[in-house]
Amino acid sequence: MFAKKLNCMASHFVTDKSFSSIDFTKNPLEAGEYESCTFTSCNFSGYDLSGFSFSECTFTGCNLSMAKLTRTAIRDVKFIDCKMLGMHFEHCNEFLFSASFENCVLNLSSFYKLKVKKTVFKGCSLHEVDFTECDLGGAVFDNCDLAGAIFENTILEKADFRTAFNYSLDPEKNKVKKARFSVEGIAGLLGKYGIEVEE
Repeated sequence: MFAKKLNCMASHFVTDKSFSSIDFTKNPLEAGEYESCTFTSCNFSGYDLSGFSFSECTFTGCNLSMAKLTRTAIRDVKFIDCKMLGMHFEHCNEFLFSASFENCVLNLSSFYKLKVKKTVFKGCSLHEVDFTECDLGGAVFDNCDLAGAIFENTILEKADFRTAFNYSLDPEKNKVKKARFSVEGIAGLLGKYGIEVEE
């Protein structure tokens, strides 16, 4: 019975479909693969997206806070103006994981040990996000608030922090070769030394 259910899930394939203003906590989304679909102003708060697959999809103005992501495939997915509190992206299927985030609130989320090279975060709130042991090589933090974000044994080589703010990271505990920082952000690299930077 269980095997039959799994085969049914794998066979459900949806492409080029638009979903708008749907509360999926009341009207469940069928588990399966979604390709080139758009989700606008939908509610996934606390929803179990385990085993779902999203490829080349766009989520705009959606609430995905605390959604469960066990083995969820996220491949070339755009999140725009979304509320995404407390999401554990490290539970996703790591194979070809790729996403971009624009004007999203990702506070208290986690990318622990996940490979997210060249990921673009634009205008995002990333308060207390856990990037421990994450590969952020070449990632861009464009005008992002990183207050309390955790960087520990994180690969930040060639990452761009030039317009990011409120971050604090230890260059001795992270790989920061060729990472880019602004003069205004230098203080975020010197916190543990108790050095005050004045203009």
